[in-house]
Amino acid sequence: MSSELQASFKQAYNNLELFPLVEKKETDNFRVDYGNDSIEKLIQYIEYSPNGDAKIVFTGHRGCGKSSLLAELSRQIEDNYFVVLFSIADSIEMSAVNHINILFAIALNLMSEAEARKVQIPKTTKDKLYGWFTDRTRTTEVELGGGIEVGFDLLKFLKTQLKADAKVREEIKQEFERKISELVERINEIAALIQFTTKKETIVIIDDLDKLDLATVQEIYKNNIKSLFQPNIRIIYTVPIAVMCNTYIWDIIKAESKNLIEVMPVIKIFHKGDNRLPDAQPRSEAINILCEILEKRISRDLIDKSAAEKIVIYSGGVLRELIRLANVCCLICLRLIKQKPGERIAINDQVIEQAIKEIRNELSLRLGKEEFKILKTTYENFEPDDVKQQEFLELLHGLYILEYRDDYTWYDVHPILIETLRRRGLIN
Repeated sequence: MSSELQASFKQAYNNLELFPLVEKKETDNFRVDYGNDSIEKLIQYIEYSPNGDAKIVFTGHRGCGKSSLLAELSRQIEDNYFVVLFSIADSIEMSAVNHINILFAIALNLMSEAEARKVQIPKTTKDKLYGWFTDRTRTTEVELGGGIEVGFDLLKFLKTQLKADAKVREEIKQEFERKISELVERINEIAALIQFTTKKETIVIIDDLDKLDLATVQEIYKNNIKSLFQPNIRIIYTVPIAVMCNTYIWDIIKAESKNLIEVMPVIKIFHKGDNRLPDAQPRSEAINILCEILEKRISRDLIDKSAAEKIVIYSGGVLRELIRLANVCCLICLRLIKQKPGERIAINDQVIEQAIKEIRNELSLRLGKEEFKILKTTYENFEPDDVKQQEFLELLHGLYILEYRDDYTWYDVHPILIETLRRRGLIN
């Protein structure tokens, strides 16, 4: 019995690691119908681009489901467009991302997808493009080795170099710092060749730019947004939700994108202020969606129904936090199975309380007096004193504070941290 239960919890734990949902198999097994409004708006922006070069900005809290939604979007439009979806985290070391290597990654991924889908680009043109890539990265025959042919293997090699080799990234930066137009020309050339052959216009979707630290994001979008928006193709860029609070940068983004912006909201568990009331009832729509997400990953006999709803409430409506809390619960149950062989083990209130305590302690370690002051003010007023304050932006970026939307925007403290505020005597 214990071995079967252990296997079931291990499977649940593995299911909870499959997030975000990018591969079709994962989507078929775990996707829940969610975020359709955002998909429809993004498709509208794509289709209504008069010159086929719309630059669309997609934002929302980290972990709210943007990556899964973008993967679903790409599947829905792939019959009509040549879609290139890639994660900047898979292409470049996150601490080294800048506007130049973002554009270079676009060119590299366009060419790589063209090779993968066997787009019939004339050999002379293709060889010229490969020569351009190797020249600009100073790649030599010795580095390539005898076994690598000009083609898909070369592109894989260059993608590896861009990701792992700081020297290559520096060479690319030096090469194009004053020649952005040449890099943009190559992107346009590759996209034009793809369109000529496939009869489909190109759209590039860059995921995980929203996971960059705020200083890097500000440098990219404040000083170099015009360069990023130069290619004559449709591109979807992701940005952190905290950038919306920076009036100067956000006005630049709105102007350059022609206001083609979609904000993916957090699922609102309670209406504003309801969770401060005794016997408050969460929104049934939110409970149903998030419980369904859990049911697809955890067998019903492994989790009490009331426990599933409790996980939902403590997630704050953020999908990543839902998965994270359930994941920790599975690990606790796996430990209990070893400690109490033969007993019925399931995710119940006691297991959840232990998981919450572990996550609460981990979150609280990184908070100082100024951060606790902001959390207290936000809890009491549903907004901070200053949404542009750097400490508030960092708390928002790190999911310590969550943004919700009704007819207007309001904020609340991550539910797991509210008990910390109580114990410190900051709130009643």
